[in-house]
Amino acid sequence: MDERKSERIPMSQAIRKDVARMETYAPVKPFDALSREMGRPAEDIVKLDANENPYGPSPRVREALAAYPWYHIYPDPQQTRLREALADYVGVPAEYILPGHGADELIDYLCRLFLMPGDAIINCPPTFGMYSFDARLSGGEVIEVWRREDFSLDIGAVEKAVRESEPRPKLLFLTSPNNPDGGLLSHVALRRLLRLPLLVVVDEAYIEFAEGEGSVASWVPETPNLVVLRTFSKWAGLAGLRLGYGIFPLELMEHLWKFKQPYNVNVAATAAGLASLEDLPLLRERVAALKRERDRLYTELAAIPYLQPLASQANFVLCRVVGRSAAALHRALFKQGVLVRYYDKPGLRNFIRISAGRPEQTDRLLQALASL
Repeated sequence: MDERKSERIPMSQAIRKDVARMETYAPVKPFDALSREMGRPAEDIVKLDANENPYGPSPRVREALAAYPWYHIYPDPQQTRLREALADYVGVPAEYILPGHGADELIDYLCRLFLMPGDAIINCPPTFGMYSFDARLSGGEVIEVWRREDFSLDIGAVEKAVRESEPRPKLLFLTSPNNPDGGLLSHVALRRLLRLPLLVVVDEAYIEFAEGEGSVASWVPETPNLVVLRTFSKWAGLAGLRLGYGIFPLELMEHLWKFKQPYNVNVAATAAGLASLEDLPLLRERVAALKRERDRLYTELAAIPYLQPLASQANFVLCRVVGRSAAALHRALFKQGVLVRYYDKPGLRNFIRISAGRPEQTDRLLQALASL
């Protein structure tokens, strides 16, 4: 008998203990899986659960993908053309811009670049779940500064956490507009937070849908502790191709270039991003249409006695469900082929979130709610 066999241990015992304790991130299901589960053709499903753009990409994207001749060649690791096009779109020189395989990849990069076991971030829940997920994956600690009941940011509590926490946090993640409530971070509040001794990361995944104070990407060249993350997933309808980008201080770009995977953005996503930036008038019309549906959704939902919608600057509306079960409401809508996001966790007890859709999708949702 081989004596080495007696020394073997289950591989699960060799996994990092902090990873073994982590909760699994719960993503939404794709159309094909939903179609099988619901017993409905995909075209009959009203999918309003993931803040996707129901209009899809620009027609120029399909043309660009069909015409692209070099799928067998590795991508440009510098993403030169895309960065130049993004510089025109964002209004920041290309040397400050780094594309990513979705903004999620860039969140992961920031956590791995800054955090070692014993380091920490500040997270402000309820908010996007990947900040705490990636911080813990990097061995970092998560200091949670909860938002107020109306989902506004408690700036004084954030400042206190920075002063008093041990270890001293290195990163502060903020989403503006925030997911899941759609609230916009004011420029006055952000300037106050930028005085803190840490890196402030502002995730602007939904900024194209906001009104009033807009993006702060143009601040980055003059603000050494600010990073701004953006994405093509929402406004440009490219969620399935995973294309995001960040605007970083040059001091960080120096390290990100040596840190990132060399071919992190594939050629299909690059071609789609370039085609999108060449069709801005059409895509902006679609953004305007989704904003109209968001506002219509808010008005119609506010008229339903058991729903309390929150005003939103994103492409979704968060609703508190009052006097009945949000889980039961979610199931009832599911049976009618209408998908919304359901929450039942700290800070989000008995809530649903509904993405803005096409007018006919809003009609289906309202009809389903009326039947209940």
